Amino acid sequence: MKKLKVMSVFGTRPEAIKMAPLVKELGNYDNIDPIVCVTGQHREMLDQVLSAFEITPDFDLDIMEKSQTISSVTSKVLMGLKDVFEKDRPDIVLVHGDTTTSFAAGLAAFYDKIAVGHVEAGLRSFDKMSPYPEEMNRLLTGRLADIHFSPTRANFNNLLNEGINKNVYITGNTVIDALKTTVRDDYVFECPELNDIDYDGRKVVLMTAHRRENYGQPMENIMQAVAELAAQKKDALFVYPVHLSPYVRETAAKYLDGIDNVMLISPLGVFDMHNLMSRVYMVMTDSGGLQEEAPALGKPVLVLRRETERPEAVEAGTVEIVGTEKQDIINSALRLFDDKDHYLKMKRAVNPYGDGNACRRIAEDLLYYFGMSEKAAEEFVAE
Repeated sequence: MKKLKVMSVFGTRPEAIKMAPLVKELGNYDNIDPIVCVTGQHREMLDQVLSAFEITPDFDLDIMEKSQTISSVTSKVLMGLKDVFEKDRPDIVLVHGDTTTSFAAGLAAFYDKIAVGHVEAGLRSFDKMSPYPEEMNRLLTGRLADIHFSPTRANFNNLLNEGINKNVYITGNTVIDALKTTVRDDYVFECPELNDIDYDGRKVVLMTAHRRENYGQPMENIMQAVAELAAQKKDALFVYPVHLSPYVRETAAKYLDGIDNVMLISPLGVFDMHNLMSRVYMVMTDSGGLQEEAPALGKPVLVLRRETERPEAVEAGTVEIVGTEKQDIINSALRLFDDKDHYLKMKRAVNPYGDGNACRRIAEDLLYYFGMSEKAAEEFVAE
């Protein structure tokens, strides 16, 4: 029996979290041969996810270098994948989302006349400079792709509006599939400090801030806002896994180091992060992925950005865009602390991003696209 050779290419921690459950799912099909190629655009954080999901790559480009640039990542992925395709030519290359790895891998596959499948297709902020370079990466990847796996109807409609109307499937987001594996009631954290927190008796806030477009005054505003919130809410605990970026670490230390109810810790593995998120009171973040993960866990989210490419959760009411002005951040956070009705309304909002079956849908849609099954998967419909 002919097997469909599906090569998943990813290189960063966020990609790995969302592609890992898909790699596992593809391995359940007798007529699919799953191949994994990692670029190593991120190294340590990528390896954490691979270890957590027990995935051993077939190919590792290991491109990460000190002070790497977008251009160097792009060129190394292009050349590295050219060599990989000569050794093991797949029927299709799957890339995820909006990273430089995704765009460069899609371009490399196109140059080699290999089909491209875009997982998490159709997200748009409609500002090519924010988030940078992610918005342009996903636009360009969308043009290179032959098959598009959109998490939501809104993402699907974005593609239609751009004239992309063939081989577009609504699957839900694979991160919801990942949460089914990672979150457990009896979980013991690898980060020892997290095991000592009284999650039931204390309002714990998970915060993250790392986006490049927030460097400068926006990042300083975020840190100052958290410092003031910590001063006003002494009974709350703010847990901040600090990104490895030297700038982010310096800014976090400048404003937050030494505050009793602010816990600055190293970046967390995916299992620790998901289980921490499942236990906190709310989330403050400029991340994209957390805007999808937290609603699935019933956690209100304050987005520390001016825009989002994930408007579904804003419309559903579980996410609020607060921007990066210090007082706006403080006001929105205090409302969630003090207004119980407002908090419960956000907490109970319907998660619009998936039902935990996105990976199965993608596998079935791939087989349908290649003529190996008679019908595509049913599309995901939010409740």
